[in-house]
Amino acid sequence: MRKIIVLEHISLDGVIQAPGGPDEDTSGGFAYGGWIAHYSDAVLGALLRRQMNLPFDLLLGRTTFDIWEPYWPQHGDVWPGANAATKYVASNTRTSSNWQPSVFLNGDVAEKVAKIKQQQGPDLHVWGSGHLVQTLMKHDLVDVFWLMIYPITLGGGKRLFASGAIPMLFKVTESHVTPNGVIVVNYERAGAIPTGR
Repeated sequence: MRKIIVLEHISLDGVIQAPGGPDEDTSGGFAYGGWIAHYSDAVLGALLRRQMNLPFDLLLGRTTFDIWEPYWPQHGDVWPGANAATKYVASNTRTSSNWQPSVFLNGDVAEKVAKIKQQQGPDLHVWGSGHLVQTLMKHDLVDVFWLMIYPITLGGGKRLFASGAIPMLFKVTESHVTPNGVIVVNYERAGAIPTGR
């Protein structure tokens, strides 16, 4: 069975909106696009490259796909895996793309993703895709959170656990603190939640 791994740049107050650039996602009047740039260092870069070079397919929301679609085909030297991966895209408005291979999922996305998880193939990496991540969590489809937690609060914006979370127990399987204070941590599912006596 394939795992779904959610990979997110996240602020201390849980914001995942527009980490990469000022025009990435200004919805809701978000004015802090590109908030991760100050924290880049060699350690974070090495951890990101290692993660990006694992075998994977991509599971993306339409907005993230729309941002990536014109960019990554032109930057295959930086991340060749993004172009080679099958890109499963949750969208009720799009059905095709020149960025191949791409498969568009409409209708009951959770049901379709659950079936994809059962197929043979590499793990499914979800970058960004805030609305899709909410759906995946609501239907208990996330196996791993690979988070880069930045020492910054943004006060508002789209949050990782925007609509709460269903009870899940995780264990830390790897963690690092970069010289610029970013905590990179891997949380894997760890069974039922224990309760007090």
